[in-house]
Amino acid sequence: MDSPSADDRTRDRMLHGPLGLVVLRLGLPVAASMALQVLFNLVDQYLIARLPRDVADASLDALGICDMIAALGTIVSYGLSSAAATLVAQARGRGDDRAASEAAWGSVGLVTVLGLVFGALALVGADFFVGGVMGAKGAVRVFAAGYLRVIVGGIVTVFLMFQVTAVQRALGQTKRGLVLFAAGNVLNLLFAVVLVYGPGTAPAVFAWGPPIARALGLPAMGVVGAAWGTVLARAVVIVIPVLQLRRSLRVDAFGAKFLPARAVMKRLVDLAWPTSTQLVVRIGAVLLVIALVHRYFTTDADSAAGTAYALCLRMETLALFVSMGWGSAAQTVVGTNVGAGNPLRARRGAWTAAGFCVATMAGLAVLFVDEGERFLRFFTPEAGIVARAMAYLVRVGPSYTFFGLAIVLANGLVGAGATRLALKIDASLVLLVQLPLTVFVASRSGAQPTHLWTALVLTNVLSAVVYALVARRRAPWSTSVV
Repeated sequence: MDSPSADDRTRDRMLHGPLGLVVLRLGLPVAASMALQVLFNLVDQYLIARLPRDVADASLDALGICDMIAALGTIVSYGLSSAAATLVAQARGRGDDRAASEAAWGSVGLVTVLGLVFGALALVGADFFVGGVMGAKGAVRVFAAGYLRVIVGGIVTVFLMFQVTAVQRALGQTKRGLVLFAAGNVLNLLFAVVLVYGPGTAPAVFAWGPPIARALGLPAMGVVGAAWGTVLARAVVIVIPVLQLRRSLRVDAFGAKFLPARAVMKRLVDLAWPTSTQLVVRIGAVLLVIALVHRYFTTDADSAAGTAYALCLRMETLALFVSMGWGSAAQTVVGTNVGAGNPLRARRGAWTAAGFCVATMAGLAVLFVDEGERFLRFFTPEAGIVARAMAYLVRVGPSYTFFGLAIVLANGLVGAGATRLALKIDASLVLLVQLPLTVFVASRSGAQPTHLWTALVLTNVLSAVVYALVARRRAPWSTSVV
């Protein structure tokens, strides 16, 4: 008798192995990979913070605005990644490798087209988005528009990174994503140093950069150079993983199309749009807070409140992406077990992943509160900005445990195919609670940013309570989409 393949062993482990160990093996590499994705942003932030002070603070504020706008596009793509992972996991749970290949490879083609469309929108509308919509002013608006044109203009590269790693995760190949993001971060640092500082003056640790820039005839690009470094690094590292994925999926043998057949596309879109919309609602809520901070608490000459919030968002993005990593593990375990007709184990898998995430978020919260000031001073020496940022972290940081619990349980529901339920929950919380509450708080006479932070904490806690109540029921874990 033939010995079982690696794919068969992975499937068997997710269906019958010790659940805690299965989730840990899936979730830890993915959470680490997502944390490395955040390092792309932190590298940019670190390099920009070492520019002259009159440029650095405005550029850091610009980065915060652009990262969230770019995240909006990435989240739309993440819906397709999530849909593909669910279809692949459920197909593998049934033992249907052909269906898994068609869904996975077709989803890669779809996100490629989607990334090119988003890039075109950024090229023509960057200034409108950062100024007209987000309320950026003065130098912040100028820097943000330039950065956004490049980072979103090349967003197809990050779309492909997330898509490839999502499919790899559904196939049980979680370590490949970790290697991909680690390699991308190394290249990002190398490219960004050369492009940010150009042939001019760079900090001593980056003294090797200017000679390279001079030899290549590259100018100092400042914040826009950081965007180019990120896009180029992602473009380089994604080529080999795409080819590896094509081989793993046996695309030629199954005849899978780069742009999927209509039936496959319909299943992908039907599953993706609620997930994308759900996450757009989440990111939209963050963009709303950014807009409120800039409209009510900054001026053309003083962007301190915006810069402080931008620095905090870098740290909060780490919490978000790590939570999404554990959520991805929940989605894979749930999808595989739902596909195999085992909803009870699927539900237990979601709660197990949620437990790991809550523990991780508690650790991050302690780290941010205890070491946050040291981290912030790494990027700015301005005491006023640091004080504003710490006021945020002390209030909001402890609520990351609730924030993470909600995200993982939401991803678990998506893995079961209950995407519309997750969308309804998030849309209700944001539109009926967070949006009116934050607008009311910010627009009051004498309002302070700290009042906004309290509103965010209340929303995080309520979100966790609602998802926990829903996840206790059996019905959501019995859904299947294929």
